[in-house]
Amino acid sequence: MSSERPLGPVPPKSVLARGLRLLDAFGPADTELSLAELSARTGLPKPTAYRLLRQLLAWGGVEQTPGGGYRLGLRLFTLGQQVPRQRELRRRALPYLEDLYEATHENVHLAVYHGTDTLFLEKLTGHRSTPIVSRPGSRLPGHCTATGKVFLALGPPERLHRTLDGGLSRLTPRTIVLAGMLRRELDRTRDRGYAVNVEESEIGVVAVAAPVLDGASRVIASISVTGGTHQIAVERLAPTICVAAKALSRELATASAS
Repeated sequence: MSSERPLGPVPPKSVLARGLRLLDAFGPADTELSLAELSARTGLPKPTAYRLLRQLLAWGGVEQTPGGGYRLGLRLFTLGQQVPRQRELRRRALPYLEDLYEATHENVHLAVYHGTDTLFLEKLTGHRSTPIVSRPGSRLPGHCTATGKVFLALGPPERLHRTLDGGLSRLTPRTIVLAGMLRRELDRTRDRGYAVNVEESEIGVVAVAAPVLDGASRVIASISVTGGTHQIAVERLAPTICVAAKALSRELATASAS
């Protein structure tokens, strides 16, 4: 799938909106973008984009690479770490994620939903883990990830409608790209209480995810274990992930009620 993210032909008028548009042009797979690429994705003229990028450089929102391109800056990372709700969620989830990592030595994720994507807040991995593309702060389309399927299956109907309206992009030959097939997969997810991704976002990679619920039984996060197709036994691993997700859900519900 191309990492280019066209944002529409009409650029916003305010300086702030145009600066944010430049930041939002970076996709999950983008390590750096050129001035020409940023101009094309945002619809901003090159001189305007360049002027705004100089201001973002001074603030720390972007950094310039040795090759003359641009990448997102550390200032954005530090701001993200200060978001209270997600910081508290991550803090409480870490012990459960660590237990899952010790049990599997595979990649363990904590994710939330963002737009039509699953956004990885945390990832635990090690030298014995299967190499995969995800990283903290990165996103993948919700329909082809185990964590994303949890949100689509258990979230409000408009979340699924928005995903289907935007089209189901194909990342691998096994990605579900037909609405009817996705609906049936989400029905299975609801019935068994966990979601599965078999080579739908990466070839050779399997993931199992379970929902984290708040006190009102609304899905607010998802935790998953991701590894190679020959390392992950879905039926054996799923109960362990579900137990961890339920324990975290109880802790969050107790904390919010106190």
